[in-house]
Amino acid sequence: MAHETGQHVSHTKRIWKVFTILSIVTIVEVAFGIWKPEFLNTKVAYMKLLNWIFIILTIYKAYLITWAFMHMEEESKGLRRSVVWTAIFLMIYLSFILLNEGGYVYEVFQNGHKSWDF
Repeated sequence: MAHETGQHVSHTKRIWKVFTILSIVTIVEVAFGIWKPEFLNTKVAYMKLLNWIFIILTIYKAYLITWAFMHMEEESKGLRRSVVWTAIFLMIYLSFILLNEGGYVYEVFQNGHKSWDF
């Protein structure tokens, strides 16, 4: 770890701050899930804007949990980057794959069976 001083540092204030932020973000997500405002039903990149908000808030919560509770802020720059960049790349890749395959499945359900032309 970056700080090997031998003294115990209390992270109580940090934990409560992160807990408060995570609670607020979760409350916003639940409120949007219940309320579902009509203006957020606009399509952006083949998906409703409301769904993009949910994805972004969830990624933010995952980042905050990693940063605070896995003590990434105390680690070296290289380790932080390798962990965070790898996770961000995998999330973007997973989103791309899910949207791409979801579009195909939607087309199959709408248009019927696609022919197998090899």
